[in-house]
Amino acid sequence: MNSGVQNIVISLGAMQIARRIPFDDPVVLNYVRLGYITSQVIILGAYFFVSYKVKQKNDQTVLKYAISPVYSLISPSNPAQSSDSGGLVTTTVRDYDLSETSKLLRAAYFGIAMMGFFHIYMNYTQPLFIQALMGLKNLYDAKPVAIHIFGKKAEGDLKRPFKAASMFGPAGGPQTDAASIAEAEKKVGSKKEE
Repeated sequence: MNSGVQNIVISLGAMQIARRIPFDDPVVLNYVRLGYITSQVIILGAYFFVSYKVKQKNDQTVLKYAISPVYSLISPSNPAQSSDSGGLVTTTVRDYDLSETSKLLRAAYFGIAMMGFFHIYMNYTQPLFIQALMGLKNLYDAKPVAIHIFGKKAEGDLKRPFKAASMFGPAGGPQTDAASIAEAEKKVGSKKEE
């Protein structure tokens, strides 16, 4: 089952379970808060451990890929890609894994900030339960976690650069075939001549 579909199924199931939890009881609410905090500590700890493992391995294998113009519009800018590079990205496996882990950490921090706002200022309690489950599920699905903690080989879906998952068709993202890389290199060469 697709990861996006799994997220929908899990969140719908968690919402049904959350309806039955008596959040009005202060003891139950404190347990839910503790569960949420525990899940976030696990998630952040796992991402920091992945960063540590990536730095420890220090894999300097060169990684070249081309980014389509459409993908570069929807993805955050890559520090290894200059604005005149024409979509060509040259980096190392170490730097790529660190940037992917950094994206995961930023997403986790953003989620914590949003939950803090919803829970503290708006007094919503059900999202604490749901986000605790979804955060752990997203941790399990994270590709750097699969490679560096679970010890899976970087092949297939885990091959770098990672393909962006999509609910509605094939995954998009970086192109690693020789023709795409050669076309991007040609664009870079023509821009340098100008």
